[in-house]
Amino acid sequence: MDLTFPIKQIVDGKGQLVDETYKDRLTKDFVHQVYQKMLFARMFDKKCVNLQRQGRIGTYVPFEGQEASQVGSALALSEDDWMFPTYRDHGATLTFGASMRNILLYWQGRYEGVLPPEGKKIFPPAVPIASQLLHATGAAWAEKKKGTDRVSIVYFGDGATSEGDFHEGLNFASVFQAPVIFFNQNNGFAISVPISRQMHSKTIAQKALAYDIEGVRIDGNDIFAVYFTTLNAIEKARRGHGPTLIEAVTWRYGAHTTSDDPSKYRDQSENELRRENYDPVTRVEKFMKNNGMWDESMETLEQKASEEIEAAVKEMEGAPPADRNHLFDHVFERTPWPIAEQKEQFLQLRGGNV
Repeated sequence: MDLTFPIKQIVDGKGQLVDETYKDRLTKDFVHQVYQKMLFARMFDKKCVNLQRQGRIGTYVPFEGQEASQVGSALALSEDDWMFPTYRDHGATLTFGASMRNILLYWQGRYEGVLPPEGKKIFPPAVPIASQLLHATGAAWAEKKKGTDRVSIVYFGDGATSEGDFHEGLNFASVFQAPVIFFNQNNGFAISVPISRQMHSKTIAQKALAYDIEGVRIDGNDIFAVYFTTLNAIEKARRGHGPTLIEAVTWRYGAHTTSDDPSKYRDQSENELRRENYDPVTRVEKFMKNNGMWDESMETLEQKASEEIEAAVKEMEGAPPADRNHLFDHVFERTPWPIAEQKEQFLQLRGGNV
């Protein structure tokens, strides 16, 4: 039994190609696409942090530093596939077609914020840790029973591997060979708890051995390694060859949430080292410049992203007031009498339906 799970990498932190396997597929158009989507995701994330500090949205969950993991994996999906994100994976949902406006409304606590675009199978962000692994496995199994070739991808952090749902999801998917991709973003901390306190295993990828499924460990800051590894897992699942557990080793620069202070439990000097040598966005910049792919079109991307983000913020802040009925109408499929009574009393106190 092979217990070694080396980290797979295609482009290193200096922007140098270290694996020639996919060289011909790293076309200028493709590289420009992944760079644009990562840059937009990063700028959107920074804007959201600023909006929270200004009191314009509620508590926010940042992801800066994890753009390659989220964007690269989401790009590998087909339009009809399923996505099951956590509360941190708006870089992935944005890439898969979710609107900036709706993501912003989510962080205002709005019901509309969890609604995907028409025809998109994006599950509402999971706040309970690891519960979404079971949902993703169930959806994948249902697609298999229906005879389709659709797959599910489910995101989770290293802390989720301490939950029973993680093991139940992997075991069920293994038994029924469900076409699901378990995409772990391992940034070394579950809030304030380092991974050394989460598990004695050397890697998360090796946990796949217990369920006799494929486990892969990749550089989660290398968008090319992320994309092609995820694509290979998806293609394998479509052919009926079961699930894959991917461990993307990455690093988040900011706090667990905007209500958290990471300096209490993490050496923040590590951030500058990571930005200089491992940053996912600047890595692609270096690759483009090393290979003659950087051109004037890249110079205008920040301005374009800023304009789109500001337009989405304007839409969010111009949305009509939230419907108070939403507090009660989506708790159960059929509203039981205690909830109905609470709703009636609440609306009487508030003097209306909105």
